Parts: sequence; structure tokens; C-alpha cells
Amino acid sequence: MKVLQFCNKPPCHPVDGGCIAMNQISQGLMDQGVDLKIFSIETDKHPVSRENLSEEYLEKTRFESVYVNTKVNLVDAFSALVTSDSYNVSRFFTPDVDIRLKEILQAEEFDIIHLESLFVSPYIGTIRRYNPKAKVVLRSHNLEYMIWARLTSQESNRLKKSYLKVLASQIKRYEENTIREVDGIAAISFKDAEKYEGEVEIPVTTIPFGVNSEKILDQAVSKSANVFHLGAMDWMPNLEAVEWFIDKVFPLLPKDIHIHFAGRGMPEKLIKKSTGNLKIEGEIKSADEYLSDKAIMVVPILSAGGIRIKIIEGMAKGKAIISTTIGAEGIHYTDNEDILIADTPEDMAEKIISLCQNPNEIERLGNNAIKTIKNEYDNSRLSKRLIAFYEKLL
Repeated sequence: MKVLQFCNKPPCHPVDGGCIAMNQISQGLMDQGVDLKIFSIETDKHPVSRENLSEEYLEKTRFESVYVNTKVNLVDAFSALVTSDSYNVSRFFTPDVDIRLKEILQAEEFDIIHLESLFVSPYIGTIRRYNPKAKVVLRSHNLEYMIWARLTSQESNRLKKSYLKVLASQIKRYEENTIREVDGIAAISFKDAEKYEGEVEIPVTTIPFGVNSEKILDQAVSKSANVFHLGAMDWMPNLEAVEWFIDKVFPLLPKDIHIHFAGRGMPEKLIKKSTGNLKIEGEIKSADEYLSDKAIMVVPILSAGGIRIKIIEGMAKGKAIISTTIGAEGIHYTDNEDILIADTPEDMAEKIISLCQNPNEIERLGNNAIKTIKNEYDNSRLSKRLIAFYEKLL
């Protein structure tokens, strides 16, 4: 089976959840013997460092990318408001990518064109024209319109609220039209799959983010009472979540509980809020090193869709997770067994204090989380399921 994995950002540089999820798909397909080619857009936010790519990776994936300037252009953004286009998506389309995609499709035929996210969907017309026999599968990382709709509901500024409402409406309309142009949808969460199944007649499956179960070590779970959040702060739901936690939850915590926040793109205004028991920093060199002495992960997400990959990674490392309902949406979990759910500042503060006072509870949650990940999120099993979905379409 020949598969073209078409990505809106390079999976070979796993700097955020989206890249990591794409890379897991790549690795899983290669492990199952699929003839894979990766074609990616690269941007200023997600550049490609070719000197860091191994010869083995380049040989196996035949990786290549084309640069696209996706920086927001105010004129184009305003024009999109007037024309009802989804500017969030359309800024990923350029003639350079389209021309190279055309050349790739003319040079060889693929059985499956795997689209990583809605952001590469503007190229479906080219795919249909130059590889008409291929089945086009949309890998849905988020219901994008839902993110913007939830951001709208949380916004208090009337002008911003009106603007976000327009964006949410535009991308919802675009998403509804796009999913009717593909042959199948591989949603990243069962919640997203349920919503798609209610809207379209094409085949839909759930392929969540997977981890390599063989690399999950059966080791003692840390009982450290250090609380942390790690995530890219140039993604609006993460920024909103951290600001909410600092403003609403942190004041309710005693001074002897230490909070650590880090992530690429951390605004300077937040870094300046660091105090004795609140440490806020930007991008870190090593996630594993950063997490080694921290056991309680908070995920105070208020507006998102899809699935929080950081939660799955944290569960795989045996961390005790405290998340909002929205943050944990789409993940297989049992509240109070392998994760804790808290939707108000008071509830989240109470659960943090309780865990910090009870190290054995941290250990219990961490061990249960590891079991859940091994049972539900093994990448080898998920890759076989994805290939079976491809075969069904073919």
C-alpha cells in the first residue's frame, strides 16, 4: 500500500502536540510496512531543520517540504471577513505547494492520500485532478470550529467576541463543506467521531494519539508534590487556560505548594508573574528532564476540540492528571481512577491540595493511568486499525 501523508507542519520536529501526533502516524505506518511518503508545509512557526534529520528517516519517508508564509496579513484577514472565506485555512494555500504537489502526484500514484488536518484541505482539488484513483482520508486533529466557538463563549470583550463569532461561523461552514469532499475521516477522538457520524454518510473511524507501549517503563511513579503545566503558548486555548489558572486557581493555593508553567511562546507578561512558589518560563530544552521531579499535571483547558496529547503523554509517564472536562474530552478515562476532573477554580484548588497532602493518591492515579494507556493507546494496535480503515475504503 502506498500512502502520501500530507502535513500542514513537519511531523519530524515534534515541538507540539500536532507534530507529535503526525509523527506517531508516520512511525506506525512505517512499522506496519506501508510505502510512505511525507510531504509537508513548513512555516516560520514550524521550520524544518534538515541537518537534524537522519538519513534513515529521509530514506524511509522520502520527506520533503515547501515553505509557506502563514503570518497574519491584516488586509487578507479583513477581506476574508467580507468574502466569508476561512482565512485560518486559506493562508496555508500557495501556488508553490500546489505546483510541487502536482509534480509528486504526476510522478507516482498513491492508494491513500492522508490529509493531516483541515489546513491542507484546500489542495483536495489538485489531488482529485492528478491522482483520481486515490482515496482521500482526512485526519481530524480537532473540530476546528468548536475551538473558536468555545473561545467566543469565554471572551468578555464585546468587539473580540463579535470577531471570534464570525471566525467560528466561517470555519464551521468551511469544515462542513470540506468533509463532504473526502472519502473517509480518521478522527483523533471518539467524541469528534460521534459528531462527524451525525453529519456525513462517509466512513468515520477513531484513531487516537498512540504511544509506544514498549517504551512505557514499569518503574516507580513519582510522588513529588510539584504541580506543572507544559504546553505551547502560541495556541490560544493553552494561553487562555494558563491565564485562568494564574488568576483564579493560584490565589486559592497555600504558599507551600509549588506551581511550574513552561512552554514555547510564553508571553513576557506571564513570565513576570513568577513568584516564590510560582515559576513561569518559556521553552525548555528537555521535556523529560523538566518532568522528572514533577508528578501533578494540571490541564485547565476551557475551549478546545480534539484530544489533548499532553494528557496522554502525561498518563503514559505515570503523572497524576487534574483536568477540566473539556481538557479531557475524547480521552478514555474514569474520573477519580486514572484522572481527576475539576471544572471550577475551587474544585481544582481543592484537588491539588488533596493530592499534595496524599502522596499515595498521586501514586495510585499514576499507576492506573499507565494501565489505561497500555490498554487503549498502543500505537501498534492503532496503526493496524488505521490500515484496516484504508483497506476498507479501497
